[in-house]
Amino acid sequence: MRYKTLSRRSFITVSALSGLSFALDWNKISAYSASMGPKDDYRTVIIGAGLGGLCCGAYLARQGIPVMVVEQHRVPGGYATAFDRARGTFTFEVSLHGMVANRNAAARILTDLGVLERVELVQLSEVYHLITPNVRISVPQGNPEAYIRLLAKHFPAEERGIRDFIHEVVGIAEEADGLHRKGTFSKLLFAFQYPKMFNTHDKTLTVFMNEYVKDSALQTILVSLWDFHGLPPSRVSALYYGVSTGDILRNGTYYIKVRSRDLSHALAKVIEDSGGQIFYGTLAERILVKNGAVDGVLLRDGRMLPARAAVSNANALTTVTDMVPKETLPADYLKGLVQYRPSLSTFILWLGLNQEVRNRIDGCGFQVSSGRGPEADYQSCVEGEVENIPFRVSVYDNIFEGYSKPGTSTMRVFCLCGYGPWRRFEANYRAGRKDAYYREKARWGNILIRRAEEKVIHGLSSMIEIKEAATPLTNWRFTRNVEGAIYGFEQSMNNALIDRIDNRTPLRGLYLASAWSYPGGGFSGVLLGGQLTFRKMMEDWAR
Repeated sequence: MRYKTLSRRSFITVSALSGLSFALDWNKISAYSASMGPKDDYRTVIIGAGLGGLCCGAYLARQGIPVMVVEQHRVPGGYATAFDRARGTFTFEVSLHGMVANRNAAARILTDLGVLERVELVQLSEVYHLITPNVRISVPQGNPEAYIRLLAKHFPAEERGIRDFIHEVVGIAEEADGLHRKGTFSKLLFAFQYPKMFNTHDKTLTVFMNEYVKDSALQTILVSLWDFHGLPPSRVSALYYGVSTGDILRNGTYYIKVRSRDLSHALAKVIEDSGGQIFYGTLAERILVKNGAVDGVLLRDGRMLPARAAVSNANALTTVTDMVPKETLPADYLKGLVQYRPSLSTFILWLGLNQEVRNRIDGCGFQVSSGRGPEADYQSCVEGEVENIPFRVSVYDNIFEGYSKPGTSTMRVFCLCGYGPWRRFEANYRAGRKDAYYREKARWGNILIRRAEEKVIHGLSSMIEIKEAATPLTNWRFTRNVEGAIYGFEQSMNNALIDRIDNRTPLRGLYLASAWSYPGGGFSGVLLGGQLTFRKMMEDWAR
């Protein structure tokens, strides 16, 4: 299994460092391309039109590689999409509340592909509002020093620890961004060139945070973005948390106007404008193998697409256990992969309101915590304790004027959720017997509406004209992700960032480009993964 460390306590191995992601060296890419010969010899099938697959496919197509994208849904994007209700009166955002696409790797990728100029980014008014039983704060955009001052007012005795912790987190993100921009590194000098990343690579977030602050209420605030990573501080990598959270604090968060599907369609258009093809409503069933290498992809309708490479944007577990002959992959690779757990899923409630709330509520995003601490909150997510689950409310109309039609508003209530509470409905759900499932879904929705009404927007229930809800089973239905996982594999200490599974598999010509592989989930994460997979493919072909 790649990306393993020989001793997590002492150093990072060369194999682990090989997982780090870099900006593309276009001189090398050009040299690789020139050495490959006819591009028609490198036909590639992308399985799934999520952002990771679209990003990789766009890079390949722009190099003249014949690209065919196979997508089971009728639109591109995976979770990066939207849907209409009430004859188009409401257009609901599926997943995005905010992403970082400014002065960072994601921005450079979108610029590379000519996509950044095709989409409009709107900065949110704040990163988020945090609401706990004792504290209500607004995390400022792109201003770590303002955040430090804000926290110091609430916790004056911890001011030095707050400052040092925030500086360290932002410093981790700066080092990671510098590494991506530089494109190369010295394996022997890594610890000296990137000391903040090195210092945290083998620590959990809890261990790292305890070095700076002790107040439990303060700690809850500092790690309140744990739900973006799907694991509590005791189990998530401090390095992974630092790269992501530091990026948010230093560069701010943005929404894609008018919906995240604009990004998905822009990436799809790059592929099509560059000669690639996208087959919607089409399911890939098998990856064909000949002489130890990918030979094509068999579709459910019986068609076969010849290919020299297949890039799976689908979940990695299904890819390696169901789509390729088992004898084509080493037993230890399969054993290593199946030991990892899928991440948590979500319960999402979309609300169409019959009146305008823009500027009546101060803020775009609200996170409501139980006050019991992130470890207890995580356990409530796993067990489906909807009365205690931390949740987020997105007030989209405060992002930009005209988000909703006149006289209406659009909101989303979101929480992480384990698959366990919904597993009992699985067999009947798949068989179309959903009455008990619908009752449970309605119960969850009513509880979250009540809690959002108490904490975020008074009178909410009286404004609701239409509501839709999605569970882990919904996520499974639309993405086929195991257990409806939204972050791919958990970002556990043995499978996070530099230790994440390789996007290159042991089967020649088979690659991964999704939240399940390196570096992980989120819009920025899967874009990085798509770019990295493209680079690895070009390197392999040039050999």
